[in-house]
Amino acid sequence: MGVVFRELVTAPLPRIVPDHVFDAFGWCDSDHLRWGRPEHAWDPETPVDGSDPARMVFVMHAPVDWLPHELAALHAFGMDLGEARALAPYAIDDATDGLHERKVRPRDLLWLAADNLNALFWGLHDWAHFHNHGPFEARAWTERQCDTAAFRWLAANEVIDQGRLARLREELDALDRARFAAEGLAQPVYDSPR
Repeated sequence: MGVVFRELVTAPLPRIVPDHVFDAFGWCDSDHLRWGRPEHAWDPETPVDGSDPARMVFVMHAPVDWLPHELAALHAFGMDLGEARALAPYAIDDATDGLHERKVRPRDLLWLAADNLNALFWGLHDWAHFHNHGPFEARAWTERQCDTAAFRWLAANEVIDQGRLARLREELDALDRARFAAEGLAQPVYDSPR
């Protein structure tokens, strides 16, 4: 079972949402994310529609007692992760708060295992959360910032081709419209949101 690792460049992005959305935007500059996947498993066609990011998990370099964790192999298959621990998938918010509170750089604690586009996109989305702390009270705005970061990082690293990137933009626009509508807000328009 071979594993392919890649360092994805995740350069900091400007804030595109109102100031009140984050209480510590860019508290830690993002720079790169180590991404691993099975050598012969990569699906760039999975839809990014808000569904559960199956087969995605943040693997810990070493477990810490202040974050819930479980066996990484429960979520990442074909990678022979042995007894490696991973952030429990339900603990993304705990990690966002804990990393900020302790001023721990996310890359010093975690790397991402993902074997499909939906999983990789949401991993990058969460990576943006980890570097930009907020109370998560303005959900549509918060998600817009993190979606945009994930999209731009995918594009900059040329993980998918231009056709799939265009379809991803459409998928994200649909998610964006639904979130703003759910909060009774008019969807803001930017010249180039993504």
